[in-house]
Amino acid sequence: MTVLVTGGAGFIGANLVRSLLARGHDVRVLDDLSTGRLDNLDGLSVDVVEGSITDPDAVAAAAADVSAIVHLAARGSVPRSVADPVGAHTANATGTLLVLEAARASRAHVVFSSSSSVYGVNTALPKREEMWTQPMSPYGASKLAAESYVMSYRSAYGLEAIALRFFNVYGPLQRPDHDYAAAIPRFAWRALAGEPLVVHGDGEQTRDFTHVDAVVAVTMSALERRLSWDRPVNLAFGERTRVLDVVEEIGRQLGRDLDVVHEAPRPGDVRDSQNDPTLLRELFPEVSPVPFRDGIASVLDWMRRA
Repeated sequence: MTVLVTGGAGFIGANLVRSLLARGHDVRVLDDLSTGRLDNLDGLSVDVVEGSITDPDAVAAAAADVSAIVHLAARGSVPRSVADPVGAHTANATGTLLVLEAARASRAHVVFSSSSSVYGVNTALPKREEMWTQPMSPYGASKLAAESYVMSYRSAYGLEAIALRFFNVYGPLQRPDHDYAAAIPRFAWRALAGEPLVVHGDGEQTRDFTHVDAVVAVTMSALERRLSWDRPVNLAFGERTRVLDVVEEIGRQLGRDLDVVHEAPRPGDVRDSQNDPTLLRELFPEVSPVPFRDGIASVLDWMRRA
């Protein structure tokens, strides 16, 4: 089948593109390259369309005649959304609406990447899909609006679609060298450079880190089965890892203690995050999590080669 991957030059997208090509699918990528990089797709036989999901003509052209759309393109990062809430809404909510319109026109199956940020101030753990949502940041609010549009298009237009709520995805190709880099690549990069690691808050915050290989496996399964589901599905495996545990594991693999500098907590960040994977395992029993130790090793190995 022919699959459009929005944000396909980004971290998750480029990993997914490789898997799609390996399984014999034709791939088209739509990316404005604001955070994605063309060199993530070097050597791959893929049709790259440079354009924004906020441009209806670019989206419609990219989605023409495709069988499925994996919608990954977004304005990521909680701190970035706090700094620019209108930009977050335009990219994440309005952009998703335009992608859904294009999918409706081409009758494409949609796999949408939402976020655990939608739970926000709800402190109950572990997170289950039926729990109430109340985002703490414009990023979380924009993702909640976007997934609501996905669900409404299922109901109103019969669009085949599934929304997956990603929990702190990490792995090779995740950029460490920008202001809104995620914790794991930022820690690994600074550790390899011999620089202190900056931890926001006390480091006792917990996350359900999910390796990109597992995310790709779930996405591939949803695509190839053309799976459509009537509510968002959490994509994480129920692990609860402290931020300081990440620091310790990187230090263990590098064989030395790492210097840590603590700074103020960031506005909009949740304290703890953990998924109840019951529904995920029911829908995707063939997918297993990548052990955290192995996942960190994959990040360090990629950074050494990059």
